[in-house]
Amino acid sequence: MQAKTIIDCHNELGEGPIWHPLENRLYWADILEKKIQRYDPVSNDYQVFSVGQMITAIGLRGGSNFITAGEHGIAFWDADRDIFHPICDPEKGKPNARFNDGKVDRDGRFWAGTMTKVDISSTLYRLDKDLVLTPMIRNVTISNGIGWSPDDRIMYYNDTRRHTMYAYDFAHESGEISNKREFVRFGENAGSPDGLTVDAEGFIWCALWGGWRVKRYSPEGKCVQTIEVPVAQPSSCAFGGENLDILYITSAREGLSEEKLADQPEAGNLFACQPGVQGLPEPKFAG
Repeated sequence: MQAKTIIDCHNELGEGPIWHPLENRLYWADILEKKIQRYDPVSNDYQVFSVGQMITAIGLRGGSNFITAGEHGIAFWDADRDIFHPICDPEKGKPNARFNDGKVDRDGRFWAGTMTKVDISSTLYRLDKDLVLTPMIRNVTISNGIGWSPDDRIMYYNDTRRHTMYAYDFAHESGEISNKREFVRFGENAGSPDGLTVDAEGFIWCALWGGWRVKRYSPEGKCVQTIEVPVAQPSSCAFGGENLDILYITSAREGLSEEKLADQPEAGNLFACQPGVQGLPEPKFAG
């Protein structure tokens, strides 16, 4: 199956897609162009918010309010007024560091991790509803895709430059994780694991940066389905649509030469397909 362009947006670094169930619209970021985008698949309306900072992850909070992670740490964002309310910035002043991917778990906690492009000094953090921030995984290369099994017993997590998706036992009442193990090890030529989402059947969908595809993995870690995209750098994926049966895929132009861009003119676009399964509703941050 191949995904097709839905929005010809040519994002420099499209990321963080999330479906808003009350608005029935998709939100996602262009990190490097410092904008958040919104798409209504019914009216085909496409809006851009130029927010003046690199936003890397977006989570629901309620109404038009969101929780975000980005270059200046974690903040609330009021989309109606386009105002950010800072919460914390645990790595302020650290050279070449910023937040990257993040997501809200079903108990209303926000998980977001950091990255640098050169070392293994990054961290996955958990922000509780009382706005207390806790480091959960240290010594990360690039903190990326995160998601939970439908029964909330397993957390999946990508450490991109280690080319590995890990699984952890997850205690949803406390938000603690344990029993780290390698879930999928990606070959050097397969692409690097980027954003992920978990569907209603408990299968994990992972965008492969540099791999031209999104792959679906069983709870046992076996690849069972592949979605091809006409661009080298799919960056993340999320289910949306009224029935949560459309898989939206973000992508990037970042780092591609003029020659490579000529070979993949859809680089940076928003793609979509209907793979025959449904996703899970996105939870709201409880704070």
